Amino acid sequence: MAKNTGHLIGYARVSTDDQETQLQRDALTEAGCARIFTDKASGKNTDRPELAAVLDYVRPGDTLCVWKLDRFARSLIDLVTMVDALSARGIGFKVLTGALASIDPNTPDGRLMLQVVGAMAEFERSLIKDRTRAGLDAAKAQGRTGGRPNVLDADKLAAARARQANGESVTAIAKALGVSRATLYRHLGQE
Repeated sequence: MAKNTGHLIGYARVSTDDQETQLQRDALTEAGCARIFTDKASGKNTDRPELAAVLDYVRPGDTLCVWKLDRFARSLIDLVTMVDALSARGIGFKVLTGALASIDPNTPDGRLMLQVVGAMAEFERSLIKDRTRAGLDAAKAQGRTGGRPNVLDADKLAAARARQANGESVTAIAKALGVSRATLYRHLGQE
């Protein structure tokens, strides 16, 4: 735990179908949190207003306390980034249960462990990017490409050009071909 010159402030998060709110709040209260902020949102959801509120609320000397890491950060890289930002502001970080619970990221040993975990997460993300790129390259070599198929094939585009040459409006042509005006404008402008 950081130098205890400030307050212990808690943050809890539950997904909409998760019923552990009280368990987290009880653990944070028992740990001595003076105030607890709670979000009810999926971990994938980037809109967590209470997380933003607690990050705004904590002051130098305070320690932000969470029940488990997965309640705080969406990924290990996200965790390392947020803990670094807290540390730069003079705010401690504490985990009550699970991974890193016995490690104090506010000490040199704890920082080393957090950085090792972060480096492993960054390495894994690089591997995923490399595998994705290799898969896309292999698919391209086999003549397959990703993304949505074109709505306008060559025949429809030729028909659209002929109709346009006959003075028909883009709106009428788009309606006849079953595409949006934006799609038609985009394709007409490409060739």
